[in-house]
Amino acid sequence: MQENLVIVESPAKAKTISGFLGKDFIIKSSFGHIRDLSKDDLGIDLKKKYKPYYIVPNDKKNVVKDLKSAASEAHLVWLATDEDREGEAIAWHLAEVLNLPPEKIRRIVFHEITRDAIKHAINHPRGINHDLVNAQQARRVLDRLVGFELSPLLWKKVKPALSAGRVQSVAVRLIVEKEREINNFSVSSSYRITGNFIYTAKDNKSYIFNAEYPVKIPTREEAKAILEKCRNAQFSILDLTRKPSKKSPAAPFTTSTLQQEASRKLGFSVSQTMTLAQRLYEAGRITYMRTDSVNLSNMALAMAKKVIESEFGPEYSRTRNFKTKTKGAQEAHEAIRPTFIENKTIPGNRQEQRLYDLIWKRTTASQMSEAIIEKTSIKVGVSTLEEPFIASGEVIKFDGFLKLYMESSDEDTEEQSKGLLPPVNIGDQITLQSMDATQRYAQASPRYTEASLVKKLEELGIGRPSTYAPTISTIQNRGYAIKEDRPGKERDIFIFSLESGQIKETTKTEIYGAEKAKLFPTDIGMLVNDFLVENFNDILDFNFTASVEKEFDKIAEGTMEWTGMIDRFYPAFHNQVVQTTISQPKPTGIRNLGVEPVTGKNVYVKMGPFGPMLQIGESGDQDKPKFASLLKHQSMETITLEEALNLFTLPRSLGQFEEQDILAGIGKYGPYIRHKNKFYSLKKDNDNPLTIKLEDAIALIQEKREQEKKRIIKKFVENPDLQILNGRWGPYISYHKNNYRIPKKYNPETLSLEQCMEIIKYSQEKKNNKSS
Repeated sequence: MQENLVIVESPAKAKTISGFLGKDFIIKSSFGHIRDLSKDDLGIDLKKKYKPYYIVPNDKKNVVKDLKSAASEAHLVWLATDEDREGEAIAWHLAEVLNLPPEKIRRIVFHEITRDAIKHAINHPRGINHDLVNAQQARRVLDRLVGFELSPLLWKKVKPALSAGRVQSVAVRLIVEKEREINNFSVSSSYRITGNFIYTAKDNKSYIFNAEYPVKIPTREEAKAILEKCRNAQFSILDLTRKPSKKSPAAPFTTSTLQQEASRKLGFSVSQTMTLAQRLYEAGRITYMRTDSVNLSNMALAMAKKVIESEFGPEYSRTRNFKTKTKGAQEAHEAIRPTFIENKTIPGNRQEQRLYDLIWKRTTASQMSEAIIEKTSIKVGVSTLEEPFIASGEVIKFDGFLKLYMESSDEDTEEQSKGLLPPVNIGDQITLQSMDATQRYAQASPRYTEASLVKKLEELGIGRPSTYAPTISTIQNRGYAIKEDRPGKERDIFIFSLESGQIKETTKTEIYGAEKAKLFPTDIGMLVNDFLVENFNDILDFNFTASVEKEFDKIAEGTMEWTGMIDRFYPAFHNQVVQTTISQPKPTGIRNLGVEPVTGKNVYVKMGPFGPMLQIGESGDQDKPKFASLLKHQSMETITLEEALNLFTLPRSLGQFEEQDILAGIGKYGPYIRHKNKFYSLKKDNDNPLTIKLEDAIALIQEKREQEKKRIIKKFVENPDLQILNGRWGPYISYHKNNYRIPKKYNPETLSLEQCMEIIKYSQEKKNNKSS
């Protein structure tokens, strides 16, 4: 009999652990969850909801068979799944499915995959923590109940293939409300006045520094009047203050702060960050990556101190124990840190190395000395004005942790780094070099990035480290939100300049509203959000979602019984779903844009079967209504009557090519051009059928023809349905709308019809054998 069987979630984790255990241990992977809730069972009987029936998915049956065989031959089974609630639930699933008796089970946990951590875990096993399992059960059951009940409702009332969820729908609500806040933002402008002043010291050395008028001026006339007053004014130093200050480093990474900083500094998506972090953890490079703790172990603190003193000197070292501020932090994990801080770099691909470098710098900087800064403020008196100009500067006296790392921010700022101010004294006279009054427009609060949405969810207490990435992926995969760049628009700004006693007025053009990697709600996302908020406001309430998370925490602590929690929630919610199904009509988001001037008929925008659409006329009219589709960046909420009427001019003729018209329009699959009854999709960088030019359309047609030539490797006259084509992953056979991979031993250009049919037959037989 084999002494020990160790089961983990993934092959990569199994491979790393195998290097730290002896020949007495066999390590196998369960490939994640091996059981799932039965959808049919959840929808029938409340009692069964409290004791959910679990099924083994078809793709995991062979895994279970292999694990059962290995477990039967082992003296002890070590369940080494992750330390969080999900990992605990997987361990419980394994024990149940494999029919493991309690005396045969050893539950071990570790937050880093190192020899010492594995050895310590083996020497200190425990039982399965059923409180953690129950907390995960409660989350899965509640989320499935919400999803299984709300999603079919959306299929009936809105359109098929939609979904709703306790956390994802709240995330969509945040994005929708932010978009409406921006759309309703009232744009106003004011004038910012700045001056460049010259101070001449006793040694005749001159210094130039910048100061700003502290009041925003609302109108052009008032801004110009202030410059007029300064034309012949006297300037002097009214006040001077110097204050010492300290800047402290940020705490080591939690899941959410890692996601935020990787987005800001590296441009990684939330899901990309978690995939890379998972790889680093499973390779033994970093500690466990799903955590809301900022704590570091004594061993890590000692390692950091040694590295800092060696790398930067003892004056740069200051040991800190950060306290976790997140209420209801799940378990006593450490923060995310390198397993061995002395390893400044690691092997791996470029993305893994960049993320590791970020984690190493953040961890190391957290144990470094504060930066010592001297802040200086100068008030410049103006003989003709009541308010003084103010100059601010700061000098870094000791860089401390700034030598290594500085945390980024989501907020865009126009402020430049504040530099050194001249050695002035109160009463010194200075002269004006130049002064500008520049028009500045107020800006709405920025749209969410993936990182700032994670930050907002965390602030509201919604979700947990393990849920942020899948939530943000889900709302994009379902088409409720899109992440994209959008170009800005141009506008003029006015500038008054005072120099050498003369005031000049100039106009400059600035770009505003440009967005990069921001989350925008789609029309279907806004429609679904409005429907759910109207009918299930309590479920989409931020406080409700946060309070549910607190109840999960109580279950994990063993102070609340999870079936009672479900019982308090479900009956009223189920009744709400039933009533909404009966009483509520299908939402269309219909909006009357105005009247079409030629016919006098109403113009509407609404949600149609294939997405947002425009309609001229009433559905019951004798004359059938006219319909048109919206362009990609147009929204049902913001499209104007003029923009709508332009879309009814499509399809439009661009001119002729090869004695045939080229038409541009919008179809079911987006903007296109049509020539000789063939359709060509427009490219992303030139996808507006209202503005595309004839020469661009001809170039696109010729490019597509060339691609089509290269795509077809071989045709067969005796069997026109069979072709050998070039694909994204290499040559393949296309036959009756099915594709077949060509084995490497064949040359695609010389394949005969008989050989192609043999390949097809072999592929079909192989597929049939797998399914049986």
